[in-house]
Amino acid sequence: MTGANRLSVDRERCIGAGMCAMTAPAVFDQDPDDGLVLLLEAEPAAADRAAARMAAGVCPSGAITVPDAGPGGSGGPGGSGRSATPGAGGA
Repeated sequence: MTGANRLSVDRERCIGAGMCAMTAPAVFDQDPDDGLVLLLEAEPAAADRAAARMAAGVCPSGAITVPDAGPGGSGGPGGSGRSATPGAGGA
């Protein structure tokens, strides 16, 4: 992943559930002060990308954005370039 393919988090949207940190601890953590998401690796190693996509999919607030994997790649949960929470965005 490079540039536009970086993961992003919206701390304003985060509710501190911690699902991301439990699902992909090499990529996400929780701020010890406010409990909100901390992005440890915006461009995770190949071995951590599937867990990062899964974390986006289980995030109850849709605070994690996983961009498309690109040509030949599998976007997987969250691979749409927007948050992976079902129903997010009024859909």
